Amino acid sequence: MPLFILAVIIFIIADVIIRYAIKTLNEKKTRKERESILKESVKVDFSKEAISLKRAEVPNPQARILCVDDEDVILDSFRKILVLDGYSVDTVNSGPEALSLIKSHHYDFVFTDLKMPVMDGVEVTKSVKYLRPDIDVIIITGYATVETAVDCMKLGAMDYVQKPFTEDELLEFTKKSLIKRQDRVQKQLKPRVHITHLTEKEKLNVGEFAIPGGVFISEGHCWASVSQDGSVRVGIDDFAKKLIGKIDDIEFPNLGMSISIGQPLFILKQGKKSISFNCPVSGQVKKVNNELGDNLDALDFSTYEKNWICIIDADKLENELPKLKIGNSAVSFYQDEIDKYLKQIKELLGKENQKKENVEILWGQLEKLEEKDWYIVTGEFFKK
Repeated sequence: MPLFILAVIIFIIADVIIRYAIKTLNEKKTRKERESILKESVKVDFSKEAISLKRAEVPNPQARILCVDDEDVILDSFRKILVLDGYSVDTVNSGPEALSLIKSHHYDFVFTDLKMPVMDGVEVTKSVKYLRPDIDVIIITGYATVETAVDCMKLGAMDYVQKPFTEDELLEFTKKSLIKRQDRVQKQLKPRVHITHLTEKEKLNVGEFAIPGGVFISEGHCWASVSQDGSVRVGIDDFAKKLIGKIDDIEFPNLGMSISIGQPLFILKQGKKSISFNCPVSGQVKKVNNELGDNLDALDFSTYEKNWICIIDADKLENELPKLKIGNSAVSFYQDEIDKYLKQIKELLGKENQKKENVEILWGQLEKLEEKDWYIVTGEFFKK
């Protein structure tokens, strides 16, 4: 037994050493490739787009950066430092050249010197934000012009970096700026609503929502799928599941019961709390999905298809289907409901959440609410 344990320890140590060696070799290989790219870029000093352009493109860059400065020594520093760290970098000596490039190329950042002939950093900032508001501008400034750099931020610049700067200072500043940009872009993106067919093994992200093609959605967030014989499978939609979160139990309707549209059909339970869902169509309950009741975790992957809750033998479809939503109207309905939820949940969670707009942060916060607020939110969205 001791020999076996010793062998296991040796194996683990060897595995760690091998992994570390492979990682080190890959890092060295990547650095050599970037050094090669950097050397080649320095030789390129002419372009139809901008005479002073020097371009260094790396595979899968962390970000695409355009640097503007009339001092070559500053631009050389930007290329050397940022390219080796995995950024693609274009450099030019004047504002007009930079504006020419952003009209035909996509950049994440424009770093611009504040004091330049022909066009200074203020004009570059104003022009970039006018032509490409999606590009973040960062001012390069000396200590004596920090106040002007701050004024540029009022025109739309993200931040400023002071020169002279060390390699570590520039890398840390750029990394923080990239994180800030990624966070801002993510917050600006609205939740994605898909009209799609998902397999049982596929699972959407927290901030994404699915509506299968051909499925009707009620205002109370039940889905309805109509069969050729007029029967309707009914379940909770993706919005309801993501809002509620974990479901502990389902109280199914009675078999054979007659029900009208808008009347309570089934109840979902979460601990001691319960939510009643209203029926999307009128008819008679002819089947309930007991298998789902025994495997509620299946709802974490999909609330549709075989994860229906009951089947209604509908008798007024021709009049009631127009009241439900399908296709683009369902997507628009989802988006309105998502916006309404985010606004409501931020208000209920307090002031510290007022600045949080990312749906992945605010979605699934229902369990943090007091019980009375929990019922206010669920009643607002599901009892329709």
